[in-house]
Amino acid sequence: MQQYGLFIIFDCIGSEFKGIIKNIFMSASSNIRLAVPFFMVRDIETSLGFYVDKLGFALSRQWTPRGKIEWCWLQREDVSIMLQEERDRGKFDAEGPKGRGLSICFQCADALALYHEFTAKGVAIKEPFVGNNMWVVAFADPDGYHLDFESSTDVPEETNYSEWFK
Repeated sequence: MQQYGLFIIFDCIGSEFKGIIKNIFMSASSNIRLAVPFFMVRDIETSLGFYVDKLGFALSRQWTPRGKIEWCWLQREDVSIMLQEERDRGKFDAEGPKGRGLSICFQCADALALYHEFTAKGVAIKEPFVGNNMWVVAFADPDGYHLDFESSTDVPEETNYSEWFK
């Protein structure tokens, strides 16, 4: 049996409010519920320092078969990622750059606020820009996985942050 819900979402842009009505079809017996990026990492302590200390994720689950974290589940607000340390670092290094051709795109209410938060904590980020009607804050993690934090905007395409914020 399917259950249906009607939700009204308000998006505040300046002093203007937009009401967006969405019909969301939810099934009480849905099987596929969540997709979580899973990154193999070279050094889990380095990755935890990056994701927890700099990006604000929290450690919610961990696996410690040899007395140290080898796998973990991190969460910030409604999103999660998993990290696992490769036991064979030689194999990990031989595989070359990680995340080639792949970006994890986090859809946010305010990507520019995250840009300021992350750069204040020392994350090296190229200048944000508008692409596909979204502010894009893009950078790589310590292993080279591409992370994009994005939020909707009506600023013209290809506008750089420094051109817009004067």
